[in-house]
Amino acid sequence: MLEPLITWIEATSLANTVRNSTQITAVLSSVHLIGLALIAGGALFSNLARLGAFVARQYRGDAITPAARAVTVGLMISVLTGFMLFTARASAAVENQVFIIKMSLLALAVVVHFTLQAVNRRQPSDNAGVQAAGVLGLVLWFGVALAGCAFIFLE
Repeated sequence: MLEPLITWIEATSLANTVRNSTQITAVLSSVHLIGLALIAGGALFSNLARLGAFVARQYRGDAITPAARAVTVGLMISVLTGFMLFTARASAAVENQVFIIKMSLLALAVVVHFTLQAVNRRQPSDNAGVQAAGVLGLVLWFGVALAGCAFIFLE
């Protein structure tokens, strides 16, 4: 079903350029990791703040907002560079179970992150649901990072 799309992606000039240049691949990988660092730092701080760490309750929303922006910027960087890296080896990636797990965790983490942001804008609260969501956010983002490392090392 996806085979024609994957074949087309791998045949693009972008894919050929990335595939044939170790320097471009290295730069994209480095920038991809910068995006991951922004995501990890922002997610760690914002989710720990939801759990009551670092910040007094009345300032929690003010502290979480910049951290959430870091996650958003990191996501934009990582998605763009990740797609560029993906184009060069799309067929191998979509057949790799670890890659599928990484993308699934990423999609779930993004949904949880932006849902939490919407909830925080309406009413930053200190209930068990917000704390559970903070734990879930930490677990999901850690899972994305771990699956990304596994994909690189086990490929």
